Amino acid sequence: MNVFVDAIAWLLDPAQYTGSNSVPFLIGQQLFYTFISVLIAAVIAVPIGWAIGHTGKGREFAVAVSGAARAIPSFGLLILLILLLGVTQKTEAAFVTFVVLAVPALLAGAYSGLQAIDRRTIDAARAVGMTEWQILWRVEVPLGLPLLIGGLRSAVLQVVATVTIAGYTDLGGLGFRIIQGIDLRAIDQVLGAALILALLALLLDAVFALLQRLSVPRGIRAADAAPQRRRRPVAATA
Repeated sequence: MNVFVDAIAWLLDPAQYTGSNSVPFLIGQQLFYTFISVLIAAVIAVPIGWAIGHTGKGREFAVAVSGAARAIPSFGLLILLILLLGVTQKTEAAFVTFVVLAVPALLAGAYSGLQAIDRRTIDAARAVGMTEWQILWRVEVPLGLPLLIGGLRSAVLQVVATVTIAGYTDLGGLGFRIIQGIDLRAIDQVLGAALILALLALLLDAVFALLQRLSVPRGIRAADAAPQRRRRPVAATA
């Protein structure tokens, strides 16, 4: 119990919020690495996922790539890239590592979102004369957006947690305080930084959960709510 009290005291210490390695600055670094990496991964994975989902071709390739990428140990990949690129390219090595980590979830979210659409909806769009591009952008992408945001949510949570390993290579982020605390045997600092990281992950998860819910088209939300309204028990009249 004293450990948690010490960690809270460390968090409330004004000294942690000033200087070049202040907690707000390190949180900013954590978010910077996370969102830039996820953005790069999205540029790579989402178009490929949409192409697979729209055409129905290459699903086995996407599953194989996603599985292989998930099996790669992030810390081992980071160290390997630093050795290959050189210690002066640590930032580039970190971004490559985080992008590789984010690609599988985004790829799966993009193609599964399109493949989950009822084929009768696609056939109806073709029947009214829509082109393939119109079907993709006006029908498939809006209907598949919730699953894509679900993949984005998973990618962000994975990357924001893994960015902590950047502390081992002096790249900053909250991992810097955790690694520094381990070296100094300052358990209050380690636990305090870990608590901030956990709260940050929970906050990001809540934001993306809300976005995922809001991305469901209004017509689908109304259709899902209608059966529930019909199943509500009717109050007995006197």
